[in-house]
Amino acid sequence: MQNPCGIQIAPAPRPEPMMWLNTDRVLYVGLAGEPSTRTLGAYSIYLSLNQPHRIRVSGGAWEDARLSVVPPYVPHNIMAGERMYCNILIESDSVDAARLPAFIARGRGAVDDAAALAALAALQYALGEFQRSATRQFAQTPDFDRAFFGAALASRPIDRRVGAVLARIKEAPNGHTSAQDCARAAHLSVSRFLHLFKAEAGTPFRSFRTWQRARSVLYHVTRDSRLTDIALDAGYPDSTHFSHSIRQVFGLTPKSIFAGSRRLALYGRPATR
Repeated sequence: MQNPCGIQIAPAPRPEPMMWLNTDRVLYVGLAGEPSTRTLGAYSIYLSLNQPHRIRVSGGAWEDARLSVVPPYVPHNIMAGERMYCNILIESDSVDAARLPAFIARGRGAVDDAAALAALAALQYALGEFQRSATRQFAQTPDFDRAFFGAALASRPIDRRVGAVLARIKEAPNGHTSAQDCARAAHLSVSRFLHLFKAEAGTPFRSFRTWQRARSVLYHVTRDSRLTDIALDAGYPDSTHFSHSIRQVFGLTPKSIFAGSRRLALYGRPATR
C-alpha cells in the first residue's frame, strides 16, 4: 500500500510469535497484552504489523501510530491495534546517541514524517527477510543493525572503567554487583564512581542494574519452570520482589509474560561486537 507521502509500504509479514536477542538488541514479535505503564531501559521502537497502535508517553495524550519511538527510561503506555505487534530494543549504552538515525534520536511517541515512513518500510522488509531466513540468527550486533537500519549503529565512547562495569553487569545480570565493589575495582570513591557512571552510561548505576536484571528474564520466557525458580535464577531475592520489578519495567506481571510466551520461538545469543 502507499501512504500520502508517496512511500510504498509493503504488507507486513504474517505474524509469527518470536524473539531474537543478545545483550545489545531485542527483536520481538508477539502479543502486546494489556500492560500498565512500562519503563524500558533501552530505545524502544514499536512497529505495527498491519493496524496502527496507540501510544502515550509520560502520561501525555494518546497518539495513533504505525511507527513510534520512546527514549530509554521514559515511562509510556502502548495499546496494539491488533493481536500482535513488533518491538525493537536498542541498549543505550551500546550506541552513540548523537549518531543514531534521526527518527530514533528525536523520537518521543508517534513518528510520522516522510523519513520515518521510509524507515517503517525498511523495518517491515527486514522483519520479513528475518522470518524467511533458515537460521534466524545474526553473528554480531552490527549484522542485526545492517539488516534493520541499513548500517551498523555507531558505538558509544565510554570510559574504560565504566565500560568494564557495564560488561560485567551485562554478562552476569543476575549477580549482586554493588557500587562499592565497582568503585573499588575502578580505584574511585563510591560518589565519584556513581557520578562517572551516570555521565558515561547516561543513566544511574542502580537504574541500569535494575533494567539489566529484568531484561535477563527475556532469556527464560520459554522455560517450563516455576516462576519462583526463574526469579531466583535471575537474581531476585524472592517472588514478591520479582513480580514488582518486572511489572514496573514491562508493565506486565511475570505470570502474564510467561503465559503469553508459550508459543514464542526464541533465538539469539550473547552479543559479539
